[in-house]
Amino acid sequence: MRTYESSAKTIEEAISAGLEALGASISDVTVDIIDEGSKGLFGLFGSRQAKVRLTMKETEEDIMASLTENKPAEKKPEKPARKPEAPKAAEARSAEPRPEKAEKPARSEKPEKTEKAEKPARQEKKAESDAPRPPKQPRAPKQPKAEKPEQEKKPLPPKAPAKPIEKPVVTMLENDQVAPDSAAGKAQSFLKELTHLMGVEVDVAVGNDAEGNVFVKMTGDTLGILIGRRGETLDALQYLTSLKINRGQESYTRVTLDTENYRAKREDTLVRLANRMANRAVKTGRKVSLEPMNPYERRIIHSALQGNEAVDTHSEGEEPNRHVVITLRK
Repeated sequence: MRTYESSAKTIEEAISAGLEALGASISDVTVDIIDEGSKGLFGLFGSRQAKVRLTMKETEEDIMASLTENKPAEKKPEKPARKPEAPKAAEARSAEPRPEKAEKPARSEKPEKTEKAEKPARQEKKAESDAPRPPKQPRAPKQPKAEKPEQEKKPLPPKAPAKPIEKPVVTMLENDQVAPDSAAGKAQSFLKELTHLMGVEVDVAVGNDAEGNVFVKMTGDTLGILIGRRGETLDALQYLTSLKINRGQESYTRVTLDTENYRAKREDTLVRLANRMANRAVKTGRKVSLEPMNPYERRIIHSALQGNEAVDTHSEGEEPNRHVVITLRK
């Protein structure tokens, strides 16, 4: 049995080199893969060639030859020794004429073994490929899937009617009408002193509503400093003023600061933001969280979406990070 080991970059190249060395076709051998090889790092470092072992298949003649070589020689049975005949019987037999031996027919020569022509695998595959293939049967048309009946969506219960934000009626006071000991007078003097320390010269006008809450309007040239990013500075000034006038008081007085009509502009911006975020929640089907806002701005968002039947709103978190969350109604 002949074997041959071959190495190359790939398994296919190693098999081809081994077949060429043996002078055989792929159907005459059996292939054992010793090592599949490796390309290594970037094909340069640590590469290893593939290695295969080709073993010639045993033909019918090889099998018959091996059987005859390995077959033990048959032992002929020993003939028993003849008993010595009596002398008279031997003489009588010798006197009798012996019949002539019939000539044995000549042994017929064994017919030579016919060599079976080996058909290579490629010819068999070619014959199979040349054979006419049965025509493909047309596929049955797919039946349309039965449409599932759409489930009727239950109508959502109507929302409670939206409560509009009531804007109080404010009466602005002249400077000579402001009492220094009143809540409006304390707010006016505190803001004048605070803005002077900030280096901003503004006019501070104050007023009251029917409940006695204080409203302050500041006018001047450098009002952008007082508003800050998204009104953060203005809200801080409003908070400090509220602490100043409510210190030691039994009742709470609300303070509202405004400049350049910023509060009204901010309210319009928040209403547009609320509607835009509600549309996003409806399209994506996910909840939308807004940025942290003060209670007044959160109240504007809730009021703007109170009439929207597709979404609900609620607040999450703790101050100062409390924010509005818009969710789909279920």
